[in-house]
Amino acid sequence: VLVTGVADHEAPAGTTAFDPLLFRSDPHLPAFPVHPDDPALVHFTSGTTGTPKGALHVHGAVAAHRATAVEVFGLQPGERYWCTADPGWVTGTSYGIIAPYAVGALSIVDEAEFDASRWWHLLSSERVAVWYTAPTALRMLRRTGGGPPAGLDLSALRLAASVGEPLDAASVAWGAEALGTPVRDTWWQTETGSIMIATTHAMTPRPGSMGRPLEGVVASVLACDDDGNLSRTATGAVIEVDDPAVTGMLALRPSWPSMFHDYLGAHDRYLGCFTDGWYVTGDLVRRHADGSLSFVGRADDVIKSAGHLIGPFEVEAVLTAHPEVVAAGVYGVPDADVGEVVHACVVPRDPHADTEALARSVKAYARQALGAAVAPKWIRVVDELPMTASGKVMRRLLREQDLAPAAGRSTP
Repeated sequence: VLVTGVADHEAPAGTTAFDPLLFRSDPHLPAFPVHPDDPALVHFTSGTTGTPKGALHVHGAVAAHRATAVEVFGLQPGERYWCTADPGWVTGTSYGIIAPYAVGALSIVDEAEFDASRWWHLLSSERVAVWYTAPTALRMLRRTGGGPPAGLDLSALRLAASVGEPLDAASVAWGAEALGTPVRDTWWQTETGSIMIATTHAMTPRPGSMGRPLEGVVASVLACDDDGNLSRTATGAVIEVDDPAVTGMLALRPSWPSMFHDYLGAHDRYLGCFTDGWYVTGDLVRRHADGSLSFVGRADDVIKSAGHLIGPFEVEAVLTAHPEVVAAGVYGVPDADVGEVVHACVVPRDPHADTEALARSVKAYARQALGAAVAPKWIRVVDELPMTASGKVMRRLLREQDLAPAAGRSTP
């Protein structure tokens, strides 16, 4: 364990002070040869639904990082590229450092926290051509007025893409108007190590869809029950489904160089991710006739209410389409009659909004769009949502807050 910013005598027991060690090192030490399958990095999952897991990645993953940056973004040597992800998150390393370095692009690095005005000015002054960010950041920019301040020039921006959480249709359309290019979705996981499914630079975005599997990625939708357990034939084989009306489990054939090789200290948990030659992602999706896929939710996030299988994202997408809402978190709470009921927290566009009036308005809007069975039964207006460092809503914390004895609820 290396500790930065301390002297030798200040390093805690069992650790080594990095800075003195670096000062004493030989600057001409040759590189150590490694095999593509040798361990390189451990990335931890975001922990939105449970304890984070340490996914072990290998040196050969750089091949996938480079190839996907070219296929998805069309990234070229010398292009000005900005990935807003923190380098402590898998995107910040894989696509904030490794991919642009492998391609030869020029990376814009900004260490400060999100600030809408500064972000708009960075896009303009740095002449960013490719921008990779999170839907949360897009919604926060929308909240400040919709578009860039007068006088800023975003003409250099040819592609914007999102990652980390589902991309709502409103953000796709907003990008076309405010950025001059629609926002394209990408799907991958800490475990996959690189983008697997995307709306590439050569594709026309389909709002609400993640896109299609990339070159060489074999993806399938496996039939499963309401609890996410895979369905099987009488002979024990998993069942693949193509019906767009059927929600199933997204699975991938292990065939790409950036796939994780283990969970740190949890090998049995790693082996449990695979069945019948498939890597089972834990994400529920629907496949459309054109081969594109739409995200429904994590299997352990999906709400089961009175026979309905409700993906939190599809409800959140409707709530954030309300003109006075910029962010939403949806989750299920236990109910003796129907199993679970849908609850939600929303962040208002106007921080001084009448919370009771807004909750009633959003609830009516959701019922009209989704129907009474799917729309939230209870809505709480909050200043902000609990987020992971990568910008994902931590629904389990919302659920815990809701179930706490002191939680105050508005009238359904």
